[in-house]
Amino acid sequence: MDSEHNTSTPEDRSHVKALLAIGVIASAIGIALGLLIDWFPTQASEEGKQIDTLWDVLIICSVPVFVLVMTVVLYSVWRYRMKPGEEHKDGPPIHGNTRLEIIWTAIPAIILVALCSYAYVVLTQVEEADARALNVTVVGQQFTWTFYYKDSSGKTVSSPQLYVPRGRQVNFTVESDDVIHDFWVPAFRLKIDAVPGIRTHLRATPKTVGQYPVVCAELCGLGHAAMRQTAHVVEPADFDKWLRERAAGAAPGGAAPGGGAAPSGKQVFNDSGCGACHALADAGTTGGVGPDLDDVLADKDAAFIEQSIVDPNAVITPGFSANIMPPNFGQTLQPAELDAVVKYLDEVTGK
Repeated sequence: MDSEHNTSTPEDRSHVKALLAIGVIASAIGIALGLLIDWFPTQASEEGKQIDTLWDVLIICSVPVFVLVMTVVLYSVWRYRMKPGEEHKDGPPIHGNTRLEIIWTAIPAIILVALCSYAYVVLTQVEEADARALNVTVVGQQFTWTFYYKDSSGKTVSSPQLYVPRGRQVNFTVESDDVIHDFWVPAFRLKIDAVPGIRTHLRATPKTVGQYPVVCAELCGLGHAAMRQTAHVVEPADFDKWLRERAAGAAPGGAAPGGGAAPSGKQVFNDSGCGACHALADAGTTGGVGPDLDDVLADKDAAFIEQSIVDPNAVITPGFSANIMPPNFGQTLQPAELDAVVKYLDEVTGK
């Protein structure tokens, strides 16, 4: 190879210095923006802090790599672009730089090993089990979630809403009654698939009292987008009170943990995910998986409405199939909740 092709010129060295300066400045700006942008919703679990820190580390490591690659590519496009009269010319033969090739292979490999090791440590820590954990079984079904607990006597207690105590690890056992779903509470920063015939597990330790969305992160049918419920993080004493009342068959908390008015029928309708499948003008829902309730209930009485909830296959509306609506609302709704939603539907569907 001709020695002239192996010798860098003052112009080349000045370009390298300019590229380095551009790369450093662009990397600093990119890292700053990456760390300042509020990428995620409210962080509401102990595990979320570690996961957010992992994200920040990935931003710090990946932005300079991206900037380096793009800077070299754009510089090469400009510096070695074809000039007029060179359309049929081939470039000079080159061998490359063995030392440079070793460096740009070794450094990314080291970075990847380091990041994978750190991610493994975080994964191990967030999956560490606590012997005092609360066990909650989560069952996904088109298009709703149902949550099952055990009270102090061992009785199974079900709820269409998720209630968990602040500061105590929760061991979620996740199942599906039909298709693949994905149980996800974004504020907890953790999610896992609900697979038919398989039990998967997820652990989270809620740390901030509040209400947070529970969503399905796996396309599971026409009502997927509306498969949303609420995770209520409450104080431990309020959770114990809620669980006792739920087990006793009372409307929770006279309402919610901590007291308050009993839930309205509209609240039960929304909390139970009914709007994912049904259109109802008063509730502002437009689901089309099941019948439009304003139409099909217009001439029906309360007894028919209750039967349609607890035994949805008893009467099938023309144009719809059996076994679409979950058949377990008679078990997951407390008597007071069932009465409230039946009364609500009876009142708002035009009779």
